[in-house]
Amino acid sequence: FICSFMVAAPIFGYLGDRFNRKVILSCGIFFWSVVTLLSSFIGKEHYWLFVLSRGLVGIGESSYSSISPTIIGDLYTNNSRTMMLSVFYLAIPLGSGLGYILGSGAKDAAEDWHFALRVSPFLGITVSALILVFVPEPKRGSADHMEGRIKASPSWISDMKALAKNRSYVFSSLASAAVSFATGAFGMLIPIYLFRAQVVQKEVEACTKKVCSSKDSLIFGAITCVTGLLGVVIGAATTRFCRRKTERADPLVCAVSMLGSAIFICLIFVVAKNSIVGAYVCIFIGETLLFLNWAITADILMFVVIPTRRATAVAFQSFTSHLLGDAGSPYLIGRISDEIQKSYASSELWKFLSLGYALMLCPFIIVLGGMFFLATALFFLDDREKAEQLKKLMQEPPPSSVKVISKRGPICTDV
Repeated sequence: FICSFMVAAPIFGYLGDRFNRKVILSCGIFFWSVVTLLSSFIGKEHYWLFVLSRGLVGIGESSYSSISPTIIGDLYTNNSRTMMLSVFYLAIPLGSGLGYILGSGAKDAAEDWHFALRVSPFLGITVSALILVFVPEPKRGSADHMEGRIKASPSWISDMKALAKNRSYVFSSLASAAVSFATGAFGMLIPIYLFRAQVVQKEVEACTKKVCSSKDSLIFGAITCVTGLLGVVIGAATTRFCRRKTERADPLVCAVSMLGSAIFICLIFVVAKNSIVGAYVCIFIGETLLFLNWAITADILMFVVIPTRRATAVAFQSFTSHLLGDAGSPYLIGRISDEIQKSYASSELWKFLSLGYALMLCPFIIVLGGMFFLATALFFLDDREKAEQLKKLMQEPPPSSVKVISKRGPICTDV
């Protein structure tokens, strides 16, 4: 999924800056839904075909994640845009939570897990039709009061060169990768870590089976959904308030929230040995602070990137976030844990401690992300001003009528 998402994102970014966005968006969601539905009919003898079909879901997701924020960016501006982007990003944790509920309900009702993949596709197909009918296709830059025709970007290469020189974009993208690194590792390994903590505390028996049953994954998933909702809402409200104090509010709020998150995530590994409840409290606060910057990072991009380059910018930011983040972080931390465990006597205590030591890499990466957001704050105003000046240069005046004098008299023509 992550690989197909990464490969497809730059392609949709290129298309989103040059063609009808809502058609691309609708087709991407329709493709995603159909592939999901068809995958539920693949037999176990074609396992790799099933894996491939699940990977193709990333193509659909890369279409909406690359293009949707740019449509919102052309419909709203300033605080209104922040609020609407927040509503959009609220759908991530809310949809995840509802997906677990709907999928689980469909599986239990039909007594067959295949039906978990047969309900959501019809919702997706419905949404793709609604997008075609009701979602407007705003002119690029309309919310930025860009009048007349807008010069299109000369080429994808020129877009990438410009983005590479945009310091605010580069640093905020690296910070976004730090968030992705931590969330990817946490989603995969924190439930295992908490289960091992309970084994050490003698609350549960050690699992020797290949597949272990544990309620920690469900609890962690529920916490992630709630903290995602809270984080986006609190982040939007905090940014709106702080903008009254400083024009650098967006990157500064992200930096402070990242640094605060690192503190509470460190505390997880301090308290988990003695208190699972205390660990969950630290996870709750740490994830809430970590998710504060979801919508704000997208808003920073809208401020410092011109409208005809935004889809490419969003897509490449997603690409780098996955490439440097959750595409490798679970494997890297798991490998570190295994190497630490090999160096000492095998015991349940060392299984717990080795994974905890490896997961301690996450708060350090989060602190690094906070530093990247502070760097973004240094260049934010300059890059925003450059984007405003470039938007003015991009505008072509609309055709105007002038009189041309000929021997037969004045002729009105358009130039």
